[in-house]
Amino acid sequence: MDSSNTPCKLLLCGKSSAENEIAKSLMNNNTLKLPDNVEISTLLHSEILDEPQQNEESFSLSRLMNSLSTNLFGRLLIWSPLLPSTHDLVSNNFGELPIGTVCIADVQYKGRGCLMFSFTIQMEDGQVVPLLQYVVSLAVTEAIKDLCDKNGLPHIDVRIKWPNDLYLNGVNVGGILCTSTYRSQKFNVSAGKNDSSSVICEWFLILTGIGLNVDNEKPTTCLNAVLRELAGAACALRREDIAAAFLNKFEKLYGLFINGTLVDIHIVAFRGLLQISSRCSCSGQRVIIQEKNENQVVENVVTIQGLTPSGYLLAIGEDNQMCELHPDGNR
Repeated sequence: MDSSNTPCKLLLCGKSSAENEIAKSLMNNNTLKLPDNVEISTLLHSEILDEPQQNEESFSLSRLMNSLSTNLFGRLLIWSPLLPSTHDLVSNNFGELPIGTVCIADVQYKGRGCLMFSFTIQMEDGQVVPLLQYVVSLAVTEAIKDLCDKNGLPHIDVRIKWPNDLYLNGVNVGGILCTSTYRSQKFNVSAGKNDSSSVICEWFLILTGIGLNVDNEKPTTCLNAVLRELAGAACALRREDIAAAFLNKFEKLYGLFINGTLVDIHIVAFRGLLQISSRCSCSGQRVIIQEKNENQVVENVVTIQGLTPSGYLLAIGEDNQMCELHPDGNR
């Protein structure tokens, strides 16, 4: 679908007057840009007197905001019916958007899906950045579970296939993409007339993208198709409810994560991991790995133990040697 010549409509929405002022400034200053000079048309949700009549497929910003209980994530929201990529919009405007800004699109013409959104995070500890994708993945699975429980619906068991895919009934229904950028800045600090020093602040800006197949049954399956099989045609999850539930859940888990309270993040994240060939988590399962030894390919059996501190799979061989398994591109 080539829509590069079609103006992209952006609707900016704030949770409070503070975020609405930021949205107004972004619109008035024509701040937001897209790659390749794609034309943008920006509107404020606060200036729309009556939100258009919603049908089952329409995305309701009011519904999302009314369900949002966060202090940071999602309080400034950018929605579009059609974008090249939510990732492109957020990454191209990283310096202009507050941390926690979320961008949601109905359709991306660089890839399609039913719930696709990106948001920004700032972290100081680079050692734990690789583990962030597991916190995001865990928040997705827990949010869907909580939403089903809240609405009295059967539990649909969305699980994590290491390292960043979301699976349901053994097939892919979504994925997580986290990209990070290192930043540093030197500040001169003065404590008195003859007392000054320099402080270097270092941090990582992380752009997180989530794709989740809510309604489209092709090419694999989707959340609502499985839900209908379990509970009947009248049952369905709405995209804005999932987005709000995720942001609420993620902010809680993220707070525990960065404060060190979520001590066993390796264990907690690993509970959701899915080995494709079974319905249980990977831990304790035996898999075959292939290693090149000169011109020969050697196969070894290892048992999955968990995650390494760097976020890869930890396994032990039959010779009791520990090894770290890296992704192979899902071949």
